[in-house]
Amino acid sequence: MKDLLSGFRSRLIALERRSILTADTYEGEIRCFLAWLEGFRGSGTSGSAAPPDAFLEEALAGADITVLTAYLEERRKSISSRSAAKAVSALRSFFRYLIDRGLRKDNPALILEMPRRSFRLPAVLSRQKIETLLEAADITKPLGIRNRALYELIYSAGLRVSEAVRLNMNDLFFGEGLLRLKGKGNRERMAVFGAEAARWLKQYIEEVRPVLAGSAHPRALFISRRGRRLSRKGMWKNYALLAVAAGTGSRLHTLRHSFATELLAGGAGLRQVQELLGHADLATTQIYTHVDVSRLRESHRKYLPKLGVS
Repeated sequence: MKDLLSGFRSRLIALERRSILTADTYEGEIRCFLAWLEGFRGSGTSGSAAPPDAFLEEALAGADITVLTAYLEERRKSISSRSAAKAVSALRSFFRYLIDRGLRKDNPALILEMPRRSFRLPAVLSRQKIETLLEAADITKPLGIRNRALYELIYSAGLRVSEAVRLNMNDLFFGEGLLRLKGKGNRERMAVFGAEAARWLKQYIEEVRPVLAGSAHPRALFISRRGRRLSRKGMWKNYALLAVAAGTGSRLHTLRHSFATELLAGGAGLRQVQELLGHADLATTQIYTHVDVSRLRESHRKYLPKLGVS
């Protein structure tokens, strides 16, 4: 199993050009599948005397559409439709890999129907609530200044968490108010940030970052108290604490959603917002138009309740 997973992960990155994050997700999904398959095959036999490796190869060779459907039905009991769609994509990639290794001649996962993703409007915060959240950072402490700079930048530029994590010092251009980013699929793009984010970034870089870095010389823009690159988990955890302190109960990605929604409400075109967010497909950006419509309906109900618009 270890050999299969290692080879599969290498193929995802080298041949399919998947990001590290996607490779990690797919590898984890296939790890679940192999563990399930081992139990599934074992429960259907009277006990195989074959060694574990041969037993696994035999199980993979016999994994037809019925087996894959049974796995996904079991998997969907504990995951969302979006995660189920990722599971199907992972299985399709995995069986392509098995064909390359000569362990299969076909790819049964191609027959699987891609689960429909449930349509949910992204949660957004008003500008007032975002101000309250950002001001909850304790700027009397070095890490508070770092957190204020980080979340000001994420909101100002509409960053993904993965993009903020990857930022290095040489990706920041104060003179132009620009950031160089690596987004999904390692696609590079430039993002714009505003004066308020620039002010907090300068304070963080001049006053706090040297203290956190110590004698080290990290490339990362945002670093931990130990001078290492601040992780995704660290960014999420620190934001969660701010959200509780501010009473918003929001998630970090809400800053990006709020950024996009405010742009559209302010008159920006869909194509412009698409470029700023780094979306490969305009359809992904269009979800924010639904958010704006829902806001209009809320205002309509509030100020003209007698019209009874549903």
